[in-house]
Amino acid sequence: MANKLFRAWRADDRTAAAKVANPAAVNTIFAYVYRAPDRFDGCVGNVCRFVHTSVRVPGGLNGIAMVVTGSKVTKVYLSRHIVKPSTAAKHLFAAWKRGDRLSGLEVGSVGAVKTLFKVAYDPRGVTHFFQGCSKEPKGYSCAYSYEGGAMLMHVRGSKTTGYEVRSISYIAD
Repeated sequence: MANKLFRAWRADDRTAAAKVANPAAVNTIFAYVYRAPDRFDGCVGNVCRFVHTSVRVPGGLNGIAMVVTGSKVTKVYLSRHIVKPSTAAKHLFAAWKRGDRLSGLEVGSVGAVKTLFKVAYDPRGVTHFFQGCSKEPKGYSCAYSYEGGAMLMHVRGSKTTGYEVRSISYIAD
Protein backbone atom coordinates (compact mmCIF):
# COMPACT_ATOMS: atom_id res chain seq x y z
CA MET A 1 0.00 0.00 0.00
CA ALA A 2 2.83 2.41 0.81
CA ASN A 3 4.35 1.99 -2.66
CA LYS A 4 0.95 2.55 -4.27
CA LEU A 5 0.44 5.76 -2.31
CA PHE A 6 3.96 6.91 -3.18
CA ARG A 7 3.36 6.28 -6.90
CA ALA A 8 -0.03 8.04 -6.78
CA TRP A 9 1.60 11.06 -5.13
CA ARG A 10 4.38 11.14 -7.72
CA ALA A 11 1.73 11.05 -10.46
CA ASP A 12 -0.25 13.81 -8.67
CA ASP A 13 -3.24 11.45 -8.63
CA ARG A 14 -5.34 12.08 -5.52
CA THR A 15 -8.03 9.68 -6.72
CA ALA A 16 -5.60 6.75 -6.82
CA ALA A 17 -4.12 7.87 -3.50
CA ALA A 18 -7.57 7.86 -1.87
CA LYS A 19 -7.98 4.18 -2.78
CA VAL A 20 -4.98 3.13 -0.68
CA ALA A 21 -4.88 5.72 2.13
CA ASN A 22 -7.20 7.52 4.49
CA PRO A 23 -7.96 11.22 3.76
CA ALA A 24 -5.52 12.56 6.38
CA ALA A 25 -2.67 10.49 4.96
CA VAL A 26 -3.46 11.66 1.42
CA ASN A 27 -3.55 15.31 2.50
CA THR A 28 -0.28 14.93 4.39
CA ILE A 29 1.73 13.38 1.57
CA PHE A 30 0.41 15.89 -0.96
CA ALA A 31 1.70 18.67 1.32
CA TYR A 32 5.33 17.45 1.17
CA VAL A 33 7.50 20.45 0.28
CA TYR A 34 10.68 18.65 -0.78
CA ARG A 35 11.27 16.73 -3.97
CA ALA A 36 10.40 13.04 -3.89
CA PRO A 37 12.78 10.76 -1.97
CA ASP A 38 14.98 8.64 -4.28
CA ARG A 39 14.91 5.29 -2.51
CA PHE A 40 12.43 2.91 -0.95
CA ASP A 41 14.11 1.91 2.32
CA GLY A 42 11.82 -1.02 3.11
CA CYS A 43 9.30 -1.71 5.82
CA VAL A 44 9.81 -2.60 9.47
CA GLY A 45 6.64 -3.92 11.01
CA ASN A 46 3.89 -1.74 9.56
CA VAL A 47 6.09 1.32 8.87
CA CYS A 48 7.52 1.82 5.37
CA ARG A 49 10.19 4.42 4.60
CA PHE A 50 11.20 6.40 1.52
CA VAL A 51 14.49 8.28 1.98
CA HIS A 52 16.57 10.93 0.29
CA THR A 53 20.05 9.95 -0.89
CA SER A 54 20.93 13.02 -2.96
CA VAL A 55 19.61 15.94 -0.92
CA ARG A 56 19.84 16.90 2.77
CA VAL A 57 16.52 17.58 4.50
CA PRO A 58 16.01 18.48 8.19
CA GLY A 59 15.23 15.82 10.77
CA GLY A 60 16.22 12.21 11.21
CA LEU A 61 13.30 10.91 9.17
CA ASN A 62 15.15 11.96 5.99
CA GLY A 63 12.06 11.69 3.82
CA ILE A 64 8.71 9.99 4.27
CA ALA A 65 7.43 7.24 6.59
CA MET A 66 4.03 5.62 6.13
CA VAL A 67 2.10 3.56 8.65
CA VAL A 68 0.04 0.80 7.04
CA THR A 69 -2.92 -0.63 8.94
CA GLY A 70 -4.80 -3.40 7.20
CA SER A 71 -5.16 -2.44 3.55
CA LYS A 72 -4.69 1.34 3.97
CA VAL A 73 -1.97 3.83 4.75
CA THR A 74 -3.32 5.42 7.92
CA LYS A 75 -0.56 7.89 8.84
CA VAL A 76 2.18 9.69 6.93
CA TYR A 77 5.21 11.33 8.55
CA LEU A 78 7.31 13.85 6.58
CA SER A 79 10.60 15.68 6.95
CA ARG A 80 9.37 19.17 7.70
CA HIS A 81 10.56 22.56 6.54
CA ILE A 82 10.36 24.55 9.78
CA VAL A 83 11.19 28.27 9.55
CA LYS A 84 11.42 29.08 13.29
CA PRO A 85 13.69 27.39 15.86
CA SER A 86 10.95 27.50 18.50
CA THR A 87 8.55 25.62 16.20
CA ALA A 88 11.06 22.77 15.78
CA ALA A 89 11.58 22.55 19.55
CA LYS A 90 7.85 22.63 20.32
CA HIS A 91 7.10 19.97 17.67
CA LEU A 92 9.72 17.62 19.13
CA PHE A 93 8.50 18.22 22.69
CA ALA A 94 4.88 17.53 21.67
CA ALA A 95 5.97 14.31 19.92
CA TRP A 96 7.75 13.21 23.11
CA LYS A 97 4.63 13.92 25.17
CA ARG A 98 2.64 11.66 22.81
CA GLY A 99 5.36 8.98 22.74
CA ASP A 100 5.55 9.40 18.94
CA ARG A 101 9.16 8.89 17.79
CA LEU A 102 8.35 9.18 14.09
CA SER A 103 6.80 12.59 14.66
CA GLY A 104 9.92 13.56 16.58
CA LEU A 105 12.11 12.49 13.67
CA GLU A 106 10.21 14.91 11.42
CA VAL A 107 12.12 17.77 13.09
CA GLY A 108 14.82 16.17 15.25
CA SER A 109 18.03 14.35 14.43
CA VAL A 110 18.26 10.65 15.24
CA GLY A 111 20.56 11.50 18.16
CA ALA A 112 18.27 14.17 19.60
CA VAL A 113 15.23 11.91 19.40
CA LYS A 114 17.16 9.02 20.96
CA THR A 115 18.29 11.26 23.84
CA LEU A 116 14.82 12.66 24.49
CA PHE A 117 13.01 9.32 24.25
CA LYS A 118 15.41 7.50 26.61
CA VAL A 119 12.88 8.36 29.29
CA ALA A 120 9.16 8.29 28.58
CA TYR A 121 7.28 11.50 29.21
CA ASP A 122 5.40 11.24 32.51
CA PRO A 123 2.27 13.40 32.64
CA ARG A 124 2.32 13.03 36.44
CA GLY A 125 5.99 14.07 36.63
CA VAL A 126 7.53 17.50 36.66
CA THR A 127 5.91 20.22 34.57
CA HIS A 128 8.02 21.61 31.72
CA PHE A 129 7.84 25.32 30.90
CA PHE A 130 8.96 26.58 27.50
CA GLN A 131 11.37 29.49 28.07
CA GLY A 132 11.96 30.44 24.44
CA CYS A 133 15.01 30.25 22.21
CA SER A 134 18.22 32.24 22.35
CA LYS A 135 21.08 32.56 19.90
CA GLU A 136 24.16 30.40 20.53
CA PRO A 137 27.37 30.15 18.46
CA LYS A 138 26.11 27.66 15.87
CA GLY A 139 22.35 28.18 16.03
CA TYR A 140 19.81 28.43 18.81
CA SER A 141 19.21 26.92 22.22
CA CYS A 142 15.53 26.41 23.08
CA ALA A 143 14.93 25.80 26.78
CA TYR A 144 12.31 23.92 28.75
CA SER A 145 12.68 24.52 32.48
CA TYR A 146 11.33 22.23 35.18
CA GLU A 147 11.71 21.90 38.92
CA GLY A 148 15.33 20.91 39.44
CA GLY A 149 16.76 21.85 36.04
CA ALA A 150 16.26 22.47 32.37
CA MET A 151 16.35 20.72 29.04
CA LEU A 152 18.10 22.55 26.20
CA MET A 153 17.25 21.72 22.62
CA HIS A 154 20.09 22.82 20.33
CA VAL A 155 18.54 23.86 17.03
CA ARG A 156 20.48 24.25 13.79
CA GLY A 157 19.55 25.37 10.28
CA SER A 158 18.04 28.47 8.72
CA LYS A 159 14.75 29.74 7.33
CA THR A 160 15.95 28.70 3.89
CA THR A 161 17.12 25.16 4.70
CA GLY A 162 14.74 24.56 7.60
CA TYR A 163 15.49 24.17 11.30
CA GLU A 164 15.98 20.89 13.15
CA VAL A 165 16.74 19.96 16.75
CA ARG A 166 20.26 18.58 16.38
CA SER A 167 21.01 17.68 20.02
CA ILE A 168 19.66 17.89 23.55
CA SER A 169 21.44 18.62 26.82
CA TYR A 170 20.29 18.94 30.41
CA ILE A 171 21.33 21.16 33.30
CA ALA A 172 20.56 20.69 36.96
CA ASP A 173 19.85 23.45 39.48
